[in-house]
Amino acid sequence: MDALLSQLVTAVPRAGSTEELTRPLLELLGTVAGMESTYLTTIDLQASVQHVLYARNVGEMQIPEGLDVPWDDTLCKRSLDEGRTYTPDVADCWGDSAAARALGIRTYVSTPVRSQGGELLGTLCAASGVSRSLTPDTEKLLQLFSQLIGTWLERERLLLQLTETNARLATHALVDVLTGLLNRRAITDTLERALAQAKREDTCVLVGLIDMDGFKHINDTYGHQTGDLFLQETARRLRDTLRTMDSIGRLGGDEFGIVAPGPAENADLAAELLAARITAATTGKFRLKDVQFDYAGASVGVVYISPDTADADEAFRLADTEMYRIKRQRRAS
Repeated sequence: MDALLSQLVTAVPRAGSTEELTRPLLELLGTVAGMESTYLTTIDLQASVQHVLYARNVGEMQIPEGLDVPWDDTLCKRSLDEGRTYTPDVADCWGDSAAARALGIRTYVSTPVRSQGGELLGTLCAASGVSRSLTPDTEKLLQLFSQLIGTWLERERLLLQLTETNARLATHALVDVLTGLLNRRAITDTLERALAQAKREDTCVLVGLIDMDGFKHINDTYGHQTGDLFLQETARRLRDTLRTMDSIGRLGGDEFGIVAPGPAENADLAAELLAARITAATTGKFRLKDVQFDYAGASVGVVYISPDTADADEAFRLADTEMYRIKRQRRAS
């Protein structure tokens, strides 16, 4: 036992993950208990699934890693429900278990792995095809190992939640919440990168500004909820119209911005064609839940920008000038 404890003292401080902690513990547990299989499971109570995370197998009995089984039909749940950590004769105790018969399990040991708050995270188990006794030392090791593993599982879960939260925050910092498009900051960054690439490749960048004319009238007539749906539908139509290499963002209110790689030649024609596609996409019948109306289209200004002549701010200013020229033209017609 002293030699095993020495191994434990060595293994725990070196562990950098739940796996690095668990695998030597499973080896130690198997040696002390004399069991053919020792394994760690995780439990998803909402999905009612038990998952074999890590396993150590010697001899004929094999508990495969990655195995998913319905939680309600497991020996672990029966053990937990009955408060029975150990049985030397599974057939006598749980003779109706098809899984136990298929695996040839006779001796079974299972202890819950919990968080510090008591939440059930999984189980630490040992199994053998022959009858084995559970010594006091083995029971103490089970409790100690389950506590150590529970701490690591909880820690890794918290780290995963923190990582996911940070990723969501990073996404929210770049995405317009209403439409799911890039926000002003993100589309400006995209334009700066596009200008730098165009300079390297000796091409240009197409920059567009879109103003949804009559948006205030839509809000006043149908309500702000319909106005939000209108902006979301506009965003969808613009995404469907643009190429995968093009970028679109909501600059604020009812204004959208477009950044698209431009050609080395005939850039003025490319700008006209892009403006025409956007105008067509934003014109026509809008069906928004219980409301539908014909929309006369947006004012769309698209210009081509040479990276040697303008930065991002100047590029948007030039597109804005073109958009207002189109707006005056539409009002005069």
